[in-house]
Amino acid sequence: MDGTLSPVKARRFPTLRAITALLLREMATTYGRSPGGYAWAVLEPVAALAVLSVAFSIAFASPALGSNFPLFYATGYLPFMMYSQLSAKIGQAIRFSKPLLFYPAATYSDALFARWILGVLTHLSIFVIVLTGIVQIFGLTPILNIPALVNAVAMAALLALGVGTLNCFLSSMFPVWEQVWVIVNRPFFIISGVFFLFENMPEPVRALLWFNPLAHVIGEMRRAVYASYDGAFVSPVYVYSVALGSLILGLVFLNRYHRVILNER
Repeated sequence: MDGTLSPVKARRFPTLRAITALLLREMATTYGRSPGGYAWAVLEPVAALAVLSVAFSIAFASPALGSNFPLFYATGYLPFMMYSQLSAKIGQAIRFSKPLLFYPAATYSDALFARWILGVLTHLSIFVIVLTGIVQIFGLTPILNIPALVNAVAMAALLALGVGTLNCFLSSMFPVWEQVWVIVNRPFFIISGVFFLFENMPEPVRALLWFNPLAHVIGEMRRAVYASYDGAFVSPVYVYSVALGSLILGLVFLNRYHRVILNER
């Protein structure tokens, strides 16, 4: 035995090593080498929730559910932000890591999952910090439905992965798609239920809003936080179907065209 690693041992867990390396690179470039980057990741939703709470508390005596404006808007804004920011990050994964993807040790799927894992961990931390802060500051005693809470986060995370993966292919092959998607995606902040309850919408509108998977994600999140909220319209099967369908379609196209994308200048 000369002490050298065999080719089999040297190649053991290459995907895990590649994802870890890409994840560490993401942490350094996205949030910087100081705590300030992570602090802003928390301060951004806090500032948005403060503005929403103050603005709507002037116009309305109470939110559509419960009596606390910050908690109501947090249960809508936080899952929406998780989906929106995470899907956008994944959509740019190949472009961001393109120089590294020419090495055989790293693949396009490594780049996608590295961004997804870091984003999920970051947003989970934001969820805990913001919701705990609201509960402590306002002296609230919510009875959390933990299975529904886990399901809401899982739906938001998987939907972001699916949509982001499909958009990664589309924006890489057709650069104009990135601008088109920004325009198409913009109204979802208004129509996903961040500001209102799905049940409060009139029937013709409600029937159309049901097909928005984000409305189900936010409905599940509110069902997890508000014990009195039923959220009967929520269909996890529909959300997971959209998420997995988008993910499979995106991976199929990326597997077929990733070399074309990487060789473009």
